Amino acid sequence: MNRKLPLQALIEAAIIAALAYIIDVLPAIEPFPWVKISIAMIPVLLLSLRWGWKAGMASGFVWGLLQIVLGTAYFLTPLQAFIEYFIAFSFIGLAGLFTGRNITAKSIVMAVFVGCLARYFWHFLAGWVYFGEAAPEDMPAALYSLAINGSAALLTFLVCTIVLVFLLKTAPRLFKV
Repeated sequence: MNRKLPLQALIEAAIIAALAYIIDVLPAIEPFPWVKISIAMIPVLLLSLRWGWKAGMASGFVWGLLQIVLGTAYFLTPLQAFIEYFIAFSFIGLAGLFTGRNITAKSIVMAVFVGCLARYFWHFLAGWVYFGEAAPEDMPAALYSLAINGSAALLTFLVCTIVLVFLLKTAPRLFKV
C-alpha cells in the first residue's frame, strides 16, 4: 500500500491553499461583530473530499502559514498563533475522513461538520485562553469564546455545506480525482 500522496494531490493542495488565502483576504461576510463566515474553507474542504485528510491537512497548514508569512494573521503570542493558524487550519482537512468513491450530499454534510468542528474547536480553546479578557464582566471566558467561535462555526458550516452540495449537484466531476 502506497502511503505517500501523489504529486498531483500535493500540487492541488498548494494551489488550494493559495486560493483559500486569496478568498480570505477579500471582503468577508460578517453578520455580527467578531463573527466572520469563512467561505475560504470551501476549497480546502473540496480538496479534502477529493484527496483525503492528509492532503486537506497539508493544504490547511499552508493556508495558515501564508496568513502568518504575508502578515494578515492577528496574534498575541507565538503559541496562540501556532494554535489558531497552524493547528486549527490544518484540522479542516479532517473533512477528508469522509472521502470515497461515492460522495453524496450526506457525506458532504458530515465532512463539513467535522472540518468546521475541528477547526473551531481550536479557535474556541485559543479564544478562551488568550481572548478571555474581551468577555463582558458577567460572562465566563469559555462561554464568551463558545458564543463567538460557535456562531462563526455554525454559520460557516451552513454556508460551506450549501455551496458544496450545490457543487456536487451541478459539477460532480470536481469531487473526483
